[in-house]
Amino acid sequence: MVFAHDTAVALQSAVTLVNSDLEPVSLTTAEELAAFLSDHGYTGRHDGDQAELDAVRAILPQLRELLTADRDRAAELVNAMLFQAKALPQLERHDDYDWHLHAVAPDRPLADRIIVETAMAMVDVIRADELSRLGICADDDCEGLVLDLSRNRSRRFCSTACGNRNAVAAYRARQAAN
Repeated sequence: MVFAHDTAVALQSAVTLVNSDLEPVSLTTAEELAAFLSDHGYTGRHDGDQAELDAVRAILPQLRELLTADRDRAAELVNAMLFQAKALPQLERHDDYDWHLHAVAPDRPLADRIIVETAMAMVDVIRADELSRLGICADDDCEGLVLDLSRNRSRRFCSTACGNRNAVAAYRARQAAN
């Protein structure tokens, strides 16, 4: 399944945000939040202060719950998120992006926009019954989320570090068995 560009970007952004809350925590300053927004193409209002950072960090458990929920629970969460935000999907075209969906005004608080963009992306995931694209890292010592957008659904680790750590452990185990 190939998702629309805005869906894939919103999912990757949400996974990156949720994983930023794992040790070592990587989203601790307003500057790091600004870099995240730039890296993930967020447009609209950005206050750049501690209150905004705190609001974004406060939604991370909610995003994790959504991204790890089963299909029926994810649908319930999406509906609640969109209802609470009074989301009204509109087609928008800006910057270098062709028509795509925005469901809240660009001047709404960043945390609200992140929740709604993630919920809108999950609409596509739920409708396509593709929740298997989301999972928990295969590293036994990691709770990171994995978004697998590959054709062959082969992504198992949340990061290169986790993948490398497991590859080295498997290599050492094979060497010890010889």
